[in-house]
Amino acid sequence: MLKQMAVTREPPLKEPIDWQVIKACQQGDRDALRLLFEEYKDRVYSIAIYTIGGNEAVAADVTQQVFLKLMTRIGQFRGDSEFTTWLYRLVVNTCLDERRKQRRFVPLAEFNLVSKTQRDTSQAARYAQGELAAHVQKAITQLKPKLRLPILLKYIEGLSYEEIATVLGCSKGTVGSRLNRGHKALAKRLDWLPGQFVVGE
Repeated sequence: MLKQMAVTREPPLKEPIDWQVIKACQQGDRDALRLLFEEYKDRVYSIAIYTIGGNEAVAADVTQQVFLKLMTRIGQFRGDSEFTTWLYRLVVNTCLDERRKQRRFVPLAEFNLVSKTQRDTSQAARYAQGELAAHVQKAITQLKPKLRLPILLKYIEGLSYEEIATVLGCSKGTVGSRLNRGHKALAKRLDWLPGQFVVGE
């Protein structure tokens, strides 16, 4: 199922914003900052809503916090990594800060992890897929954050192990270990779905 999510989701654009726009942002260009916001706001919100647990108001607030931080910290970006990797690290840290403030887990509410089904899929198949997606998303939200974040960054955002390691501030080996543990935890929670749920790599 996780592989299906990765396949059905549109592949993320690696670097839609060029270095000139980032340089302009670093010099305080409002139009460049607006362009950056328009390009990345949906991706930032997507990570926030999964990490926070489906609370749309909190995810919107986190998205706003991220871009406020970005405006003051973009001067720190030196181009050592891709801009998106640097941005995702900022998003993850902001989400973790918010979770610490909340001190509790908010269940994910009706947020679909699966892309739109193809037109020729029958209504019954769509219903079955929706039911399966609901079980998978519930299982993902029950993972500990350190296991959930690598799963989201890999299968929802399409990041490589190296990019995830940079975002989370750990080694690629740690990313692999956490993904493996996350896959096993998901498989255990969904073991009553024989033949439908496919653990990652």
